[in-house]
Order: sequence, then C-alpha cells, then structure tokens
Amino acid sequence: MYFKTALLTEISISLRNNTLDLEQYITETCKRITQVDSKIHALLPERGRAKRLLAEAQALLEKYPSPSKRPPLFGVLIGVKDLYRVDGFDTKAGSKIPPKAFTGTEASVITRLKEAGALILGKTVTTEFAYFNPGPTRNPNNPDYSPGGSSSGSAAAVAAGFCPLALGTQTIASIIRPAAYCGIMGFKPSFGRISTDGIFPFSQSADHVGFFTQDLPGLGIAASVIIEDWDATVRPQSKPRIFLPSDAFLVQAACDSYNRFYKKVDLLVSRGYEIVNYPLFKEIKTINKLHRELIAAEFARNHKKLYNEYNELYSKPSAELYEQGSKITKSALEANKALQETYKQSVNDIMQREGVDIWICPSSTTSAPKGQSYTGNPLMSLPWTFTGLPSVSIPAGKSSHDMPLGMQIIGGMGRDEYLLQFANELQQIMSY
Repeated sequence: MYFKTALLTEISISLRNNTLDLEQYITETCKRITQVDSKIHALLPERGRAKRLLAEAQALLEKYPSPSKRPPLFGVLIGVKDLYRVDGFDTKAGSKIPPKAFTGTEASVITRLKEAGALILGKTVTTEFAYFNPGPTRNPNNPDYSPGGSSSGSAAAVAAGFCPLALGTQTIASIIRPAAYCGIMGFKPSFGRISTDGIFPFSQSADHVGFFTQDLPGLGIAASVIIEDWDATVRPQSKPRIFLPSDAFLVQAACDSYNRFYKKVDLLVSRGYEIVNYPLFKEIKTINKLHRELIAAEFARNHKKLYNEYNELYSKPSAELYEQGSKITKSALEANKALQETYKQSVNDIMQREGVDIWICPSSTTSAPKGQSYTGNPLMSLPWTFTGLPSVSIPAGKSSHDMPLGMQIIGGMGRDEYLLQFANELQQIMSY
C-alpha cells in the first residue's frame, strides 16, 4: 500500500503559519515522489521538479514574508490533470500527439489557484483524451488494481500523499469513480459552475471541472478559491431529506457494491435519517444511450482537425469513438441536447416538488477492477453528469476484495455549498 495521509486543511494552515517549513515540505514531497511514483505512475515525469519548485517557493516567501497576509493556499502543492493548459508545462491530453497541437492560454482555474498561493506540483496522468484508453497509473491502496479513470493520476497523487489537492475533469464518471476507487474525496460541482476554458474538451455539454482531496473540509477550501461566487457561510438548518433512486438505475451496481451500500443506508436510518425511495431513473437505458451519443458526437467535432492530421496516433478506443461520433448528424446532436435539457428540468422539478435535499447511491458499480486495462464501469455517475447536478464521493467502507468503496451524494443544481455541508454530516457517520 502506498496511501499516505495528506489533508489540505492541515497542510494549508501549517504552511501559512510557518509550523510547516515550505522548503522542507517541497523537499520531502519530491523525495517521496522519487521513492514511490515509479510504482504508481501518478505524475508525468519532470526533470528538475524539486529545483523548479524550490525556486518558486523562494519567490513566494519573498512575496508573502508575513504569515498573516498569506493567501489560503500558500505553498500548497497541487496536481493538474493533463488536459489543462498550464504555463510552462506541455499538454498532451494523455495522447501521443505533439504538445504543439494543444497550445493556448492557461486555464483560468489554474490562474486562480496560483493567485491563491498554490504551486503546481506537476501534470497528472489521464487516460487518452479523458476516454477509456488507460495510462500507466496504479491504485495506491493496492498497485494490482486500477485507480479508475479518466482522472487516474490526480486521484492517485492525492491518495499517495504527493499533493493534498488535484484537479480532474468529468464527462461521465471521471472524478467520482477514481475518488471511490482510491478511497478519497471527489467533488464534481454543478455544470457550468467552474469555467472549462483552457481545458482540452471532450464534450461541451457534459464536461465538468472537479477536484480531489483527502478531507471534506479541504474540498470546501478548494471550492472557495476555484469557484468565484462560492458562499462559505451556508449552513443547513436541519437534517437533509435523503432520497434513494430505487429503480433500474440502482440495480446496475454489482451485488457486492449494492449490498454494502445498503448496509450504509441502514446505518443512516439507525442514526435517525429518513430515506425516501423514489423511482427517478426508470428510463435509465435511454439516458445512458443519449449521453453516450451526445458526448461521442461532440468528441468527434472537437477532434476533427486533430484526427485528420494525427489519426495514426489515436488508440483503438479513441478512434472508434471518433468514428462513431462522426456518424451522428447535426440534427441528431441538437435533438439529444434538447432531450438533455428536458431531463435536467424534469429532475429539478422533482427535487423541488418532493423536497429533495440530496440523493445517495454507490459511487461506482464495483470497487476497483484488478489490472490496468480497464478503468471501471461509469454508470453510477452517468445520469448525474447528464443532468449536471453536483455530486461528491466520500469513502464508505471496503469491498469483499478489501478495496475502497464510495458513497455518492448528489445535490440540487447550484446548491453545491449545501451539498458539501450535507456530505460532511454523512461522512462523519460513514467513518464509524
């Protein structure tokens, strides 16, 4: 096991008040990366990483000599999925395509993090174009198992303690699933809450920016920096009304995951929470099909120029997705986007009418699969991504293979602050 505790709340406070020396923190982190990352491959290689970071740290110390004036993420090392453009770093989107094809302005979310004092530890491994062809990353809990995808390296880097915060993206399940597999926290805010500028796109109708930490309060700290209109004063006045989408959607989970999830539901009931069963996704097969067609069509349009020039460098899964998406007409794409908006409105209406605070379900259909060829089934996250609702994965026990499982908690559109508060409440129970 290569899991190591690294809590954003503790590290950020310690760096700001000098109880953790910034240069020592960087030196020890880089030493751990040298010792461990050859086993889990979370980060893209970088020659002279420690030297660069120490120089950036010195500049940061000169800029903020007074602890009382240091920004919230002063000196915090962050990992960045290799879809984001970051000044000074190549972007390849997990592919064999030359970096020149992805050049452009730095992602605004990166700029915000830098302004908050964060230091870029490095780029993290992603599956090719954030799709199904995996990179070399392994699960820090057990390297024989997958870390999930497509934000494989970001989840693994946080779980291994290389950085207390890492950025990912989600188009189907690419934050929630690897968070569950790696036994950490993953947060996908409401669709559009964070700008995707400067990030190589998969599907403009489904791409979400999100991030990983080991602690739920850490998610709140990161959100307050990354999300411009974040309201950290939000405090729910009562226990959440918890709903369970008890229909064809939920039975997509494998028996072990399904049964262990219900043990956690029973635990919540024993603590006085009312769980309401509601058939939300009776048409889940239709939703699954719509989402896959929608993202395939937009993937093909985003890749048209690249594919024409570099098609021989595409893996088989990515090439097949491109060919599939290319066959979807513009009118069919627009019809799918209209249906997506209909489903979004329907779910929002149900939540308001029934008084739903949160939905809960397993974070993934199974625990992490063994081996590195498959990043896992994304279906537990698909409808929540399709409808754009905010979701968070919290650790919720172990599988029969002694690998982490997660509980996914989903909130109302734009109610991300409430979601994290409710998740914190439930996580305290899950930890028993």
